[in-house]
Amino acid sequence: MNKILWIGWAVLSLVSCRPGEIPKSEKAFEYPDILNITYTPDHSKGGKGWYTDCGAWMGFTLPEAEKFTNGFCGPFDLDNRRWISRSLVQVGYVENGKIITPDMFHPDSLVYFPGQLYMESSIATVSIRQRLFFTDKNHALLLCQSDEEIDWFLEGSIWGEDYKNEVINQSLVIYLPRGEVAAVTFEKDAEIMLTSSVYKASFSKLARHHIAVFSFFNKQEELQQGLEKAEALLGQSQHLQEQHAQRWNTYLERILRTDMPASYNQIAVKAMVTLLSNWRSSKGDLLHDGMVPSHAVGYFVGFWAWDTWKQAVATVRFEPELAKNQIRSMFDYQDEAGMIADCIYSDKRENNYRDSKPPLAAWSVYEVFRETADTAFVREMYPKLLKYYRWWFSYRDHNGNGICEFGSTDGTEEAAKWESGMDNAVRFDEAKMVKNREGAWSFNQESVDLNAYLSYEHRLLKQMAALVGERFEEPDRTENLRTYFFDEEKGYFFDKVLEGDFVRVEGPEGWTPLWTEIATSEQAGRVMKILADTNKFSTYIPFPTLAADHPKFLPGGYWRGPIWLDQVYFGISGIRKYGYHRQADYYTDQVFTRLKGLSGKAPIHENYDTHDGSVLKAPHFSWSAAHLLMLYWEYGRK
Repeated sequence: MNKILWIGWAVLSLVSCRPGEIPKSEKAFEYPDILNITYTPDHSKGGKGWYTDCGAWMGFTLPEAEKFTNGFCGPFDLDNRRWISRSLVQVGYVENGKIITPDMFHPDSLVYFPGQLYMESSIATVSIRQRLFFTDKNHALLLCQSDEEIDWFLEGSIWGEDYKNEVINQSLVIYLPRGEVAAVTFEKDAEIMLTSSVYKASFSKLARHHIAVFSFFNKQEELQQGLEKAEALLGQSQHLQEQHAQRWNTYLERILRTDMPASYNQIAVKAMVTLLSNWRSSKGDLLHDGMVPSHAVGYFVGFWAWDTWKQAVATVRFEPELAKNQIRSMFDYQDEAGMIADCIYSDKRENNYRDSKPPLAAWSVYEVFRETADTAFVREMYPKLLKYYRWWFSYRDHNGNGICEFGSTDGTEEAAKWESGMDNAVRFDEAKMVKNREGAWSFNQESVDLNAYLSYEHRLLKQMAALVGERFEEPDRTENLRTYFFDEEKGYFFDKVLEGDFVRVEGPEGWTPLWTEIATSEQAGRVMKILADTNKFSTYIPFPTLAADHPKFLPGGYWRGPIWLDQVYFGISGIRKYGYHRQADYYTDQVFTRLKGLSGKAPIHENYDTHDGSVLKAPHFSWSAAHLLMLYWEYGRK
């Protein structure tokens, strides 16, 4: 029997509550090892990616075969970046008075399916299967099963010297120093012995299976009710497994096409798993659920505005409420003037108001409406979107000509570059700051992408105003923009110095007018000639963040050469909108087949080398995943 099919059958055997019952198939079993998250920690720090779901703030990994532990590794505290345990629940048993400890087992199968972890281990004639999946943001269900009745025990050790541990009824409870609480709840016949940081749970009778519930709460006030729920979950395992299977089947049905190559489907599933792994529930001053850029990187523990708009557009296809809440999370901190912060955190004192981010919020809301037909959501967001749109012209239009600049609230070039989303782009090398008003500074450079986005937002706001019965009277500046930023001599769109010449740096801002559809067909044709040039943008991986023949091009230079998949998407989608369908598919094929590790087990990264497709910055990156899904959905479309 095919190994993966056999593993799928083994996992399904954990689902069935009665002998001989055939459970519903789980589509997730078609995508084993979607990502490599094997990692056995040796100390409380470190890791390269975790299994997490439902917005939980805890994560788990599969143990490495060479450093095997007979239990899933974790939990890991995703906010405070610490392992609570190497493996908090490890499985052993007693046979004829002999203790078979967890470290005596050897691994037979270790698999990360979308939405769950699975392992099988054995010693002599005893084989044990374990399955772990989240039931909600606070709880994960652990199912352990053997083919014969054995005298089970579960054990583990707690790593944090600054943790406080106790047993409450049938739960081991761990108090973390910043107020969070972790717990494991065992079945009613468990006898739990706790000595300092080591525990052991034994059971009163032989059994073929055992169930435990991992829990994680953001504050101690949630503990009592949370433990009561954990105890209730122990008696609902069959229903919870069916519910989990249905949820993930629905996810996969919503994102996958029936006319795509298997390898492209694999990429789409990996992208969706990446997004769901970066989902974080509301916590502290994060008032709604949202999505971190990467759960694997310690400095990405907040929500970013530009990332959020893009992530929501992809997420609405399979988890609509999460898409809406992501958008709400950023508008929770819209200031009185209408500004949206760059990024927000569970401690709002860390929120960054030095700059905003490129305006794609109306696009995000409109795409949510297109997918859900939720006019109530549009009505909720419309006045906030309009206020944000107007903010740009009040605080980022230095000379009042209706054309905006990126800038900052503190007058620094650093924050102004952050506001562009392209932190060290070559086009800003010579830009200087000019003061507009108190707390409002601009570059002395009007940016074509910013104004193209604003033009697109204008068009969408006008449509949304009609949906909710509001008057929309903002002036349409599109006609002026398409001529103002287009260099007839070069045949490309460029930034312009205030009341000066073009900033003739060929970058992705030059194809943004195609994606926002403000370019004429003739202009799009001329831009396409530059994009098709193999010395510039038609590179091994297409559409780098700087023309490859520019003297300042750096393959590893962040926004000075590498591939960023949001800009790749804007380029490919943009040329598709102007009828270059064959070329758009051709470039998509290059992305899907040439980025290293994309069709295998490697995580999706923040950016890539344009010349060889090698990975660069942060793994498990949300907006890269979001735009891969968009490319997948648009592939082959006319």
